[in-house]
Amino acid sequence: MSDFKRTLEQLRTKATLFWPDELRDQVAAVSILPLLLKTQNKFLSVLELSDAGPDSWKRLVETSDAMRANLFLKHLMVLSDMGRESLSKLIPLDRFFPDGAMHYVWGEKTFYYRFQKYARKEPFTSKKLCLESAQLVQSHSLTPYIEDIAMLLLHGASALNDTLPAGEKERCLIGSLMDDSERLKSFVSENYLRVSTQIRGERSNALGQLAQKYVISNLKIELPDWTIRSGHIPGVSHNDGDTETSFDIVAKSPGGAYFAIEVAFQVTTNSVIERKAGQAQARADLLHKAGHRICYVLDGAGNLNFRPSAVRVLMQFSDCTVALSRPEIAFLADYLRYTSEQTR
Repeated sequence: MSDFKRTLEQLRTKATLFWPDELRDQVAAVSILPLLLKTQNKFLSVLELSDAGPDSWKRLVETSDAMRANLFLKHLMVLSDMGRESLSKLIPLDRFFPDGAMHYVWGEKTFYYRFQKYARKEPFTSKKLCLESAQLVQSHSLTPYIEDIAMLLLHGASALNDTLPAGEKERCLIGSLMDDSERLKSFVSENYLRVSTQIRGERSNALGQLAQKYVISNLKIELPDWTIRSGHIPGVSHNDGDTETSFDIVAKSPGGAYFAIEVAFQVTTNSVIERKAGQAQARADLLHKAGHRICYVLDGAGNLNFRPSAVRVLMQFSDCTVALSRPEIAFLADYLRYTSEQTR
């Protein structure tokens, strides 16, 4: 059993520090912040050139290679601070626009837009809006789904016939700035910091999910008869049974032995590993008391080079610690298999 306990120095000799080769294309696909920053000026130019009418933007995104319709919508969402979760709460839109259409004011005139897809119950997904990470780096033309949400975000604040919640409605104001270049530039500038923070958070979460899926897929190859998924361990709770404790990965042997697995891979520094370190002892005590084990997959230059204190805390309360690579996940599988056999 002691062979599975390592020091930080031993872990560093096994670490990849940067993303494994087989994940690099997927990592590039979720790196959306650089793309948004690169295309920010083009996004602004589309809005500035749309002063001929409230839907002039459609012609521009349909003919532009640099500002595709789905990327234009992503810019609108982050600048409006209306993410997927906020928007999904507004669907179907006929709850707020009784006739399924939006009557709105633009340039002191009243206009009319009938929602094509989201007026009535229609599943709201990132995929239909071409907003998934892999889709955003590809070319996607304007669709009725994209147009509905773009028009809502642009002109919802000027709607006359709606019952939109006040908080959401006041965010949908970008369209009112399309005929005023200075106000538009000022708005984008003032929201720049918030947008950058929001997208970095989305990217961090997406990369964390990518690392977890990589571990799960490789463990399933090594342990085909085990149950391996994200979730909970029955009976393990951090608040006297009110809520089961969530773990990045839970592995269950055919004999019923449970193992919690936490994953932290970070190329640059951030606070995720500090949060995990703060929970480490309590989680280990909780699991050991219930007869279970906890393991950590720790890797990334940011973690091992800039957060050594946090890494050492995690390793102290870890029953087995490995790096993020196929050989290391095979080593973890050996530990899971060995330990489950010992507890029969």
